[in-house]
Amino acid sequence: MEQNRSQKLFYSLEELINDVFGQDISIIRMDSVPGGDINNAYRLSLSNEDSLFVKTNSVNNLNFFLTESGGLRALRSLKKIGVPEVLGAGTDEQRGISFLALEYIESSSRTPSYWENFGHQLAGLHRSECLSYVDLGKRGARFGFYEDNYIGTSPQKNYPEKSWVDFYRECRLLPQITMAEKYFDPAVRKKADWLLEHLDLYLREPEFPSLLHGDLWSGNMMCGKGGKVWIIDPAAYVGDFEADLAMTQMFGSLPERFYAAYNEVNSIDKTGYAQRRKLYDLYQLLNHLNLFGSTYLGSVVDIINMYTGA
Repeated sequence: MEQNRSQKLFYSLEELINDVFGQDISIIRMDSVPGGDINNAYRLSLSNEDSLFVKTNSVNNLNFFLTESGGLRALRSLKKIGVPEVLGAGTDEQRGISFLALEYIESSSRTPSYWENFGHQLAGLHRSECLSYVDLGKRGARFGFYEDNYIGTSPQKNYPEKSWVDFYRECRLLPQITMAEKYFDPAVRKKADWLLEHLDLYLREPEFPSLLHGDLWSGNMMCGKGGKVWIIDPAAYVGDFEADLAMTQMFGSLPERFYAAYNEVNSIDKTGYAQRRKLYDLYQLLNHLNLFGSTYLGSVVDIINMYTGA
C-alpha cells in the first residue's frame, strides 16, 4: 500500500491529505521548519492531530521530489535503518509549488548508544542485497540506479555499469569535471583527464555492491524519539560503500565509535580506504564548485594534484 501511494501523483496538498488521512481531514497550521538551502520546508498540523513534513519548490522542479522519493523508498525497503515514509509527491497549482510529503520525524537528543547503533545499521544497509535497484537491462550491471536523480540541484547520472571504476568515471567524475571546465586552466584540465584515464590505479572493484545514501553528511542524519537513527535527503544509488563513509568525513568525521561499530558489521580496509577516500571527496567538492563557485576550486585542484603526482 505504501509503495502504491507514494508513486501516485497528487495535484494539491489537500488531495494528498485526504487520500492518506481521510476525506474529512484538513490542514489547520503550516509552520516553516529548517529544510536545507534548496527547498522550503514545513510542518503541517492536521485536524486529526497528525503532522507531516512537506518540502516545496517551484512547479517546474517536481522531478527533484519524484527522484528523491524513489531513493527514499529504496533505502526504506531494506529495513536496516530509519528512513521516513513517503506519503506522496505532486504539484499544487493554486499554491504554485511542487511538493514532497513525508512522515514527520520528531527530533530528539542523541542517546549514549546512538553512534554505535548508527554504525551497525548503516553497515547492515550496505551489506544488504540491492541489485534489484540497478536497471538490469544491461546484463551483468552491478552499479548505478534504475533512474537518474540529483546531488543537490545538479543532475546525477546513474547509468548502470558492470564495473565500479567505469561507473565512477562516467557517471560521477566526468560529468562534474565537464561542468567545471570554466574554472580550470589547461594544465589542471590535462591532469583531470589523466586521472579519469587512470582511475583504475586508485579505485578498487568492491567485493559486493551497496545501496548508498549518496549524500551522507551530518545534516542528513537525525536522532528521533528513543534515540532512533534516521537518514534523510538521499541521492541514492548502488555503488561502493566507501563513498558513503567518505562523505561522513568530508566536513569533519563522526565520532570514532561510529566507525568502530560500522567495522564490526562490515569490515573497512583502513589502509586502502585512506588511499581512496579523497577521490570520493573529489566528486562532492566538484559538485560544490559547480553549485557554489570558486571557493571550492583550491580543494578540487589539491585532490587532482594528489593523484597525478603534482
